Amino acid sequence: MTTLPTTALHIRFERVLEAIVLILVAALAVVVVMGVGFRKFGAALVWYDEVASILLAWLTYYGAALAALKRAHIGFPNLVRRLGRPWRIPVVVAGEAVVVAFFLIAAWAGWRVLVILEGSGMVSLPWVPTRLTQSVIPIGSVLFVIAQLLSLPEMLRAGEDGSREGTGGGSPDAGGGGATGPAAAGVSSEGGP
Repeated sequence: MTTLPTTALHIRFERVLEAIVLILVAALAVVVVMGVGFRKFGAALVWYDEVASILLAWLTYYGAALAALKRAHIGFPNLVRRLGRPWRIPVVVAGEAVVVAFFLIAAWAGWRVLVILEGSGMVSLPWVPTRLTQSVIPIGSVLFVIAQLLSLPEMLRAGEDGSREGTGGGSPDAGGGGATGPAAAGVSSEGGP
């Protein structure tokens, strides 16, 4: 199993994303427990459903960026590994270009939505701007692009030497993701760790 070196920027970016995801998981857990508790005692919180769904969306976007940095998304590593050396790198770069283009378009569209939402507030908490709640779309998309670009050099090096491991245990592939299931847990398809 080959472990590739990571840059200081990569490590700092990963720590920041991990902290954000941890805070969001904790906040979502607190909100859900409060919502259930208050409802059980007959005093349902008016804002519970809206806040919980927003926190879940934020967790999804920031968690996706963290997964992209670790190359933990679903991909086609075996297909790319079986390609001949001259084809492997161009296919990986083409896949990365598609993923980055998609998320740049999502960031642009998210920004346009923020412009449209100026002056509006949440339904249950009108003092909270809707722009704040929806800011996760452009921010999360840009973070995903940064994560893809930060992990790309390591993935390309892994593709050049034919090794199976990328940044976070994933494999080089055209879909921008790593292995899932047994491969993500460090178990190879040959039967050993």
